[in-house]
Amino acid sequence: MNSTTWLVVGLGNPGPGYSRNRHNIGQMVLDDLASRVGGNFKTHKSRAQILEGRLGIGGPRVILAKPLTYMNLSGGPVSALSKFFDIPASNVVAVHDEIDIPFNTIKLKSGGGEGGHNGLRDMSRALGTKDYFRVRVGVGRPPGRMETADYVLKDFPPVEAKELPFLIGDAADAVELLLTEGLTAAQQKFHSAAS
Repeated sequence: MNSTTWLVVGLGNPGPGYSRNRHNIGQMVLDDLASRVGGNFKTHKSRAQILEGRLGIGGPRVILAKPLTYMNLSGGPVSALSKFFDIPASNVVAVHDEIDIPFNTIKLKSGGGEGGHNGLRDMSRALGTKDYFRVRVGVGRPPGRMETADYVLKDFPPVEAKELPFLIGDAADAVELLLTEGLTAAQQKFHSAAS
């Protein structure tokens, strides 16, 4: 039995108006993981919806969390949950949209910069470190001169929406592999698939 506890955070904005935006792909992945863990999200005093359980038979204990704050204020709930459950930053995983990689691509890393992602920036500030895992789900770059903020706050267009369930499933697989077999194994599987 794996005794390590992980905090897996799906970044996004609260409310139905944002639920299918590119910026909310992290929360879509968390919904997929929740179906694997079994159970429903419940509101926690940390200003997040959480689900506690295990990934797979004898798998790691996970706290799945969807902050109820807006993306740019994700750090408060994440920091509160890490303190409440006594989970170090090294066992925190942020699942988020990434414009610097193409749609349908998944990359994983530990630490490093935030690449202009305000949700990650706020998490790093609140946790006091950048040393947590990121599962980066590619949404591609905005076309032409479209502002990044406008782009990530739009829903996926129909052609991408058809592929979305597969991308979400793959990203959930990437989280599961990261937690059970480590970063290198997850990178080898998902980075080679992209190239």
